[in-house]
Amino acid sequence: MEHNPAAVARYLSRLGRPDLAGAPADVATLVALHRAHVGRIPYDTTRLVLGLPDPCDAAAAVGAFLAGRGGYCFHLNTGFGWLLTQFGYAVAFHRAGVQSPRDPGPVGANGNHLALVVAVAGQRWLVDVGLGSALHSPIPLVANQIRQGPFVYGLRPSDVEAGGWRFDHDPSADSFVGFDVAGQACSWEEATTRHTELSTSPDSPFVRALAVQRRDASGVDLLRWTWLVRIDESGWHERVLSSADELAEVCGEVFGLSLDGISPQDWEALYAGQAAAYERARARRAAR
Repeated sequence: MEHNPAAVARYLSRLGRPDLAGAPADVATLVALHRAHVGRIPYDTTRLVLGLPDPCDAAAAVGAFLAGRGGYCFHLNTGFGWLLTQFGYAVAFHRAGVQSPRDPGPVGANGNHLALVVAVAGQRWLVDVGLGSALHSPIPLVANQIRQGPFVYGLRPSDVEAGGWRFDHDPSADSFVGFDVAGQACSWEEATTRHTELSTSPDSPFVRALAVQRRDASGVDLLRWTWLVRIDESGWHERVLSSADELAEVCGEVFGLSLDGISPQDWEALYAGQAAAYERARARRAAR
């Protein structure tokens, strides 16, 4: 996707930060853009579950954002990477692999995730707006523990990727365990080879389970199946959605997603399938 000042202006408007137009490519601008992105463009698998996956190239991802949609990691980090290059940042793509609670150990950089590394004034930063409940701000690529809002994260050398890095998630987020990042950068094409599989296969967790997440300075709003959770310093606040209308309302009002292109029949089918999935997940938890 070529340089496009008009698209940059619209993108910054979607982020609620038109004031950042023309800002220098420094750490302060990087942090401001990252925080605005996770706060305004949510992690969202709605269209994947409905069988309406979007391509994840920069033009498609940015177009989706400007139309009021979100996306999952490949969309979010690809689009954000493009925006950062428009400011003049040096952005590198890295294959990564997220370890879910179902995985017995790290999966390595198996390509189920795309991570960004951005170099600013001699320091490399892990930049990731595609993790939902995780990073609110980018973090220096050095071993450390980091508190952001109610969560404490760890960053350390990877045990399974030579020269790579391991991000350990806070267990209190009740989300993924962590992810490993390959030490070497690669092309965007190499980093996203699994997009078609993960966005269309009926076996993909992104296709089976509705997940919408929006991070802010004090916590995260998280919709999983039909279960809406707010996690912040005061703890967990949760409720189960009771209808398709309520599901659509939450997606629009809590997460700021455009509802265009999704029919009432789509919402009914989505709610019915996800309500049944939530009940199955609740029964599994109760049986542990």
